[in-house]
Amino acid sequence: MAAEGGGKEMNEIKTQFTTREGLYKLLSHSEYSRPNRVPFNSQGFNPVRVSFVNVNDQSGNGDRLSFNVGRELYFYIYKGVRKAADLSKPIDKRIYKGTQPTCHDFNHLTATAESVSLLVGFSAGQIQLIDPIKKETSKLFNEERLIDKSRVTCVKWVPGSESLFLVAHSSGNMYLYNVEHTCGTTAPHYQLLKQGESFAVHTCKSKSTRNPLLKWTVGEGALNEFAFSPDGKFLACVSQDGFLRVFNFDSVELHGAMKSYFGGLLCVCWSPDGKYIVTGGEDDLVTVWSFVDCRVIARGHGHKSWVSVVAFDPYTTSVEESDPMEFSGSDEDFQDLHFGRDRANSTQSRLSKRNSTDSRPVSVTYRFGSVGQDTQLCLWDLTEDILFPHQPLSRARTHTNVMNATSPPAGSGGTNPGSNGNSITTPGNSVPPPLPRSNSLPHSAVSNAGSKSSVMDGAIASGVSKFATLSLHDRKERHHEKDHKRNHSMGHISSKSSDKLNLVTKTKTDPAKTLGTPLCPRMEDVPLLEPLICKKIAHERLTVLIFLEDCIVTACQEGFICTWARPGKVGLLSSQNQANSPSGTVV
Repeated sequence: MAAEGGGKEMNEIKTQFTTREGLYKLLSHSEYSRPNRVPFNSQGFNPVRVSFVNVNDQSGNGDRLSFNVGRELYFYIYKGVRKAADLSKPIDKRIYKGTQPTCHDFNHLTATAESVSLLVGFSAGQIQLIDPIKKETSKLFNEERLIDKSRVTCVKWVPGSESLFLVAHSSGNMYLYNVEHTCGTTAPHYQLLKQGESFAVHTCKSKSTRNPLLKWTVGEGALNEFAFSPDGKFLACVSQDGFLRVFNFDSVELHGAMKSYFGGLLCVCWSPDGKYIVTGGEDDLVTVWSFVDCRVIARGHGHKSWVSVVAFDPYTTSVEESDPMEFSGSDEDFQDLHFGRDRANSTQSRLSKRNSTDSRPVSVTYRFGSVGQDTQLCLWDLTEDILFPHQPLSRARTHTNVMNATSPPAGSGGTNPGSNGNSITTPGNSVPPPLPRSNSLPHSAVSNAGSKSSVMDGAIASGVSKFATLSLHDRKERHHEKDHKRNHSMGHISSKSSDKLNLVTKTKTDPAKTLGTPLCPRMEDVPLLEPLICKKIAHERLTVLIFLEDCIVTACQEGFICTWARPGKVGLLSSQNQANSPSGTVV
């Protein structure tokens, strides 16, 4: 990384930066905020968040965005790099009393030009379903706070579902809801469905189906964020106890875990192909974790304070064939990186091809970014020399199981290399259109996937009643060759006790005992990444980082949502402008 200037120059707010793709430029006319454009006094308020949806209208300008600032929630047409933002005409604006919006998520499956479904979580624990186009409030969940009284930290629609959504709270609990069901007039009673190391899952016990369908208790302290894998089959959660935990969402089984260097983990994201997970948190680091190997493969140090958001850039992830004679695509794929939806789809397809056992050699570079409370944006490249330091690039790697769904978490042993059909498959290659499943031997776990009893399928079919079909007997038959179930097999469902809620293992994890283990390698034991760029881009802490087709979107706690045009997306810049780009950039 090029050296930064000192003193005044270090504190200067950057409006452009250069990477190998070219110049990224802040578009001041595309800034969104409250209509008065006055910086928001953010003391004591929840982070500003931004959600996007495309409504596929006929005008070609179908992007919409929603953002919260303090007690206010806005919904605008997003014009991106094309036209200036018109802040005087929000489609919808709401001001809440007694509570604040903390997070939100659009349902992309049901969005049309006439109607969108937006979930909004609140600081007092409620969840609201609204339609900002029709200006309607459809439903309010946990209205009386009988389910959870703590702040909503993350809310997301379950991928592929029009009615199921998942909500995380600062209590450390997650709840699965169905928009068609009510929450009842009394506090829910639960019965245990499954428990494992530092987690438990309960169903809601009632005569009629009601919300929540499931209650997850995960780790200790707040559950700060979760993210679904690209195919929706796995769920990555980060908590205030410093742990990343990755679950098979359908079978509610723990796949693997990782511990931060110190402090809580605040954010998490998946690579476009589902092979890697990146986290950020209070150790000021970004940590790269391999889904297949269930281990930390790299850390990145560039931030000077807590990392608040991490995100992969699918449009700048590059894949290069090592033997151009066998390449069947167009010559354009060998040019410098360009951007667009075709590029993203091509990249994802080629990532899956790169990871298949019979593919010819290819080289891949993943791009991801991070923003933090230090007001800095960092961009990182994850390259082959980091991903496979001891592996020649001449063939794709094939992994048998390092950790399967019933194995103990990373660092506690219990692998079973002798069993058949247990190779790990990554979760990123089942997104439509179907892509080849990566990192699996031929006829491996893919054939088993269809036979797995799915908790989620049960929820969709008939609510909680189907969950009982995931019986202990069935689990034993499916995994009869595996004797090392330990805590990860399904707990006995009690017919007498209604709410044994303290069954999560509450053994305090001693950081001194995890440091130096696969859960938390020492700093010198894994590669240390340096950022491609690390730029101060705001006056207040940054809370949003989203990579779109022709731009990058960031937001800070003052309530300003900024658009950074990708190279070539704002017309040709003069050589004079490029020469005057801020110091410390990398060409």
